[in-house]
Amino acid sequence: MHDNAPAYGLWSLVIVNSAIFIIFAFSFFRPQTNRDWRSFGAFSAFLVALFTEMYGFPLTIYLLSGWLQSRYPGVDWFSHDAGHLLEELFGWRTNPHFGPFHLLSFVFIGGGFWLISAGWKVLYEAQTQTAIATTGAYAYVRHPQYVGFVLVMLGFLLQWPTLLTLAMFPILVFMYVRLARAEEREALTEFGPAYEQYMREVPAFIPRLSSFTHLSKTDVAGPK
Repeated sequence: MHDNAPAYGLWSLVIVNSAIFIIFAFSFFRPQTNRDWRSFGAFSAFLVALFTEMYGFPLTIYLLSGWLQSRYPGVDWFSHDAGHLLEELFGWRTNPHFGPFHLLSFVFIGGGFWLISAGWKVLYEAQTQTAIATTGAYAYVRHPQYVGFVLVMLGFLLQWPTLLTLAMFPILVFMYVRLARAEEREALTEFGPAYEQYMREVPAFIPRLSSFTHLSKTDVAGPK
């Protein structure tokens, strides 16, 4: 059972939560180039769509209400707690904020923001020295900040899945992959063989298991 407090139409919470997370992400990512702003803008759109359904209008619940009510007649699907769909669908009937998917979402969201921040610091230092970023998170993947954005979005999907954000997710992942490829083409033009060697030794998005047992990735050749 769920309480009868108003669950939606809380547009002030949509604005406040969107602003908090967008500003938080901005402080971690600090976009500078047009490419940075495109990736950050797409991520911001994902957050706005998420919080609109979380506090404004539950479009996903509305569209699926007939099927949900027929399969789970004892659930008040227009209560706020019921928006944690994964907990409800898998039978978690206590506080959804302590459900397995919700707790796992914090791991992805926190890890994603940490990766964005850690990647930015290394990249900024490398850019000031006109060098290739190869230390820290860049010793494990070539595009840690894009991986971080994907992890944050995946975390929110575990916490509050909606049809719109589920549709946006693969599109945004595809966009980040394209942006990463464009960055690599520019890096190859600027650094040549040194960046080619870095690409051979470090995967683009998914770290190799061996990377965590061999930490000597900082000896990747830099520009001469």
